[in-house]
Amino acid sequence: MSLFGGRPVDPLMPVHLDVLGRLHVLLGALAILAGSSLFLIAFGTSFALTQLADAGAAGQAGVWILAGCGAVFVAGGTALILTGRALGKRRPAARRWALILAVLDLLAVPFGTALSVYSFWVLLNDEARREFGRPPRLPQQPPPPAVSA
Repeated sequence: MSLFGGRPVDPLMPVHLDVLGRLHVLLGALAILAGSSLFLIAFGTSFALTQLADAGAAGQAGVWILAGCGAVFVAGGTALILTGRALGKRRPAARRWALILAVLDLLAVPFGTALSVYSFWVLLNDEARREFGRPPRLPQQPPPPAVSA
């Protein structure tokens, strides 16, 4: 089935969007779990360093690096969860945020990269644009009238 003789309309696009939203929530939950683990390690390292008599600046820098990385993971995971929930509700801004996060997730090999590729594939086609109330990239023209001889 196609519109005006163009590309066929994908009837499974709502399913792809729902799956994409759930995958964002899942990866976000894993990121928050990893960030929380880094916070716990930072706390334990800080506690261990206070027990040592000669804990230097390098030890404290390690604690701050662990805590900073944990904060980045928790913030990124929260953004993924919020975006995933918004994708499920088809909020117009969710598509934009999912594409922004997909660019950032390209660096998170292998799961973030896989999610990014799937996000680009799902969100950068005309059916997804219609689901979010956006016009198609290239307006499809009706076929020219047949000329009879």
